[in-house]
Amino acid sequence: MTLFWILTAVLVLIAIAIFVIPMYFGKEYDDVASRDELNKAFFKDRIHELEEESQEGLVDSQQDMVSDLQQTLLDDLPVTEKQQATHVSPAMVVPGLILIVGICYGVYGAVGSSAKVEAWHQAVNRLPELTQRLMGDNAANEPLSDQDMSDLTLALRTKLHKDGDDPMGWLLLGRIAIANRDGATAEMAMKRAYDLNPVDTAIRLGYAQTLMLSGKPGQSELARQLLRQVIKTDHTNVQALSLLAFDAFEQKHYQQAVDYWTMMKTLIGPNDSRTPMLTRSIERAKMRINGADGSTVAPDPTAIDEAKTAPTETQNIDTDKQVTATIALGKNVVLPKQGTIIISVHDADGSPMPIAAVKLPLSTTFPLTITLTDKDSMIPQRQLSSLSEMIIKARVDSDGNVMTKQGDWYGQSSQTPLGGETAFVINKQY
Repeated sequence: MTLFWILTAVLVLIAIAIFVIPMYFGKEYDDVASRDELNKAFFKDRIHELEEESQEGLVDSQQDMVSDLQQTLLDDLPVTEKQQATHVSPAMVVPGLILIVGICYGVYGAVGSSAKVEAWHQAVNRLPELTQRLMGDNAANEPLSDQDMSDLTLALRTKLHKDGDDPMGWLLLGRIAIANRDGATAEMAMKRAYDLNPVDTAIRLGYAQTLMLSGKPGQSELARQLLRQVIKTDHTNVQALSLLAFDAFEQKHYQQAVDYWTMMKTLIGPNDSRTPMLTRSIERAKMRINGADGSTVAPDPTAIDEAKTAPTETQNIDTDKQVTATIALGKNVVLPKQGTIIISVHDADGSPMPIAAVKLPLSTTFPLTITLTDKDSMIPQRQLSSLSEMIIKARVDSDGNVMTKQGDWYGQSSQTPLGGETAFVINKQY
């Protein structure tokens, strides 16, 4: 900001110079030059007239009249010298200077964005702190607010504008965009990271995740290729298996989904908190294979993993660290032929960024009752149990793209305490 104010001061000084210099130097020179030229022109014209009158016999004493003209021209010199000796009064200059400064800074204050520029510089200076908090490296482990996430995005964009060859920076920006449901930014950032470092496993997973969230057929095929490349080099990568299982289930390749989830169960072991969910997902996929659909609501664990960048640690389920919601469907709601149900937990302050989320098939029977816990958290560094109060939202996603909402039906609960229960109805439309 110091450089900014210095530059504005320089520009104002230039404007002042343009105003003052002509007053002290330009006017006298121009007036004297113009008067001299005019006197010379009058003198020459009169001499020419006298010559003509003398030839016609109208003037007897031509030389006397020429002398009078010369004396008149000399008499005009003191006036010129007096004019040259005059000075511009400070009383004439000072009001003009005040007006110039006032107009320059006044107009900028009215239409400029100095507050936004200051906030931008503050956000850039906070980048190391915000990055540490996002990664959970600070001692207090204080979660990021919506304003913090916005500042982190702005600061990271600024850094990448200056250093656009940092693949990890683009990867982080893509992950933040996914958490903020900004599909266009997420896809752009992940593609940029992949172009810079196409062999990094984390970047491949992030790019594949973004492509799957877009819901575009061509993009989904590229995502599958990336995930298969990860599995080829690391056949124990649980996140890649989870994404492949989710994609197979969405594509109605239920046997492939069962195979992937079975591999995941083997890798994580029976004591992992995700094992019961994997078991229920395998059972649901087998029911689809047999042409039946169970009525038990079983959250799909891959819906949790699709917004994560690493598996969560083993944790025990505590009834005081969960929330239960009963969701009904409004009478006026017409479900689409295809789609999913997205259930998300948000901070009680109304933050649009979900803390936890679960995706269910559209064939789920309403009313449904679901319990969300820490293992449904979107970001490992901010668990559902960190909220004392929360709002639960449910949305019928019709196009397969979680980033878009137009035309989707939704509903939300009132503020609900951690460990409590709530009920609400899906009866509104975007």
